Amino acid sequence: QTPDVYIVERLFSSSLVVVVSTAMPQRMNIYHFKKGTEICNYSYPNNILAVKLNRQRLMVCLEESIYIHNIKDMKLLKTLLNTPSNPSGLCALSTNHSNSYLAYPGSATIGEIIVYDANNLNTVTMIPAHDSPLAALTFNTSATKLASASERGTVIRVFSIPEGQRLFEFRRGMKRYVNISSLSFSPDGQFLCASSNTETVHIFKLEQLGPSGGDEAATWTSYVGKMFSAASSYFPAQVSGMMSQDRAFATVHLLTSGQKNVCTLAMIQKLPRLLVATADGQLFIYNVDPLDGGECMLSHKHRLFGVDDDQVEETESEGSEVTGPAQACPSYAATAALPASGPVTATLTG
Repeated sequence: QTPDVYIVERLFSSSLVVVVSTAMPQRMNIYHFKKGTEICNYSYPNNILAVKLNRQRLMVCLEESIYIHNIKDMKLLKTLLNTPSNPSGLCALSTNHSNSYLAYPGSATIGEIIVYDANNLNTVTMIPAHDSPLAALTFNTSATKLASASERGTVIRVFSIPEGQRLFEFRRGMKRYVNISSLSFSPDGQFLCASSNTETVHIFKLEQLGPSGGDEAATWTSYVGKMFSAASSYFPAQVSGMMSQDRAFATVHLLTSGQKNVCTLAMIQKLPRLLVATADGQLFIYNVDPLDGGECMLSHKHRLFGVDDDQVEETESEGSEVTGPAQACPSYAATAALPASGPVTATLTG
């Protein structure tokens, strides 16, 4: 029987796996899952809401405190006490261990971001990112950029790290507020994807658009964007240096909406792909056109847990088309998805 696990974090492709279960939400267990052994465990005064790790640091986030460990010996290096109330455990740790930056909310009421140097153990900057509380944070691979979204979910902003200067502003939509569940940069830092509780996943391109705007559609938002760029000469340098885009470079329309999902951009077989994992246990892999963007095509679909509804599969021609190559070519699921779940659950039940 699978234990009631709600946090699983793996140190890149190594055998080090961190697990937190609802049975003991204040305890973090660290396993060597290939050997099937527990390395150590640590307990904290309150429930663990998030765990992040890179090759240098392991960070544990509680509602009002953050613990920073040295990953080599798990020694506690720093405790950040009395941090602003963070009931969702929102935080980000850069994967680049030479620039080991930590980002977390600096306020419970507005969208302030605290950027903390986890290597040198000091605060780097405070970024006034949004008017409403934060909902998502992520660093790019080189830890030179930080993307954020607020609870409104209409605007995604990108800041330079460590300076905290606003570089890009992407408008996800102006019709409605949405809950953005994940943000992720591509490995080369050229693209940023965002998923929410709607059926659309947006991919934005971090490019400096010219003043003409290219073949931009004559919409009200593009008109406002042109007005903004025309007036930018009157703004301070920090504002005028920021590029605003009101259209996504590429999009994906999921088959369902309303459930939580996580998206990421990756290079698989030397081609850019968008991966979307949904809360009901499905993994979708889409091809991304890095030159023209547009609507992304579904390439593979994997069921990670649960059972597919056969009738739904038959009625959805697009879904049945891609299940063929997914079954005929199970290498991605076999190498990425399945081994991670098998040994971990076996270890934990033991």
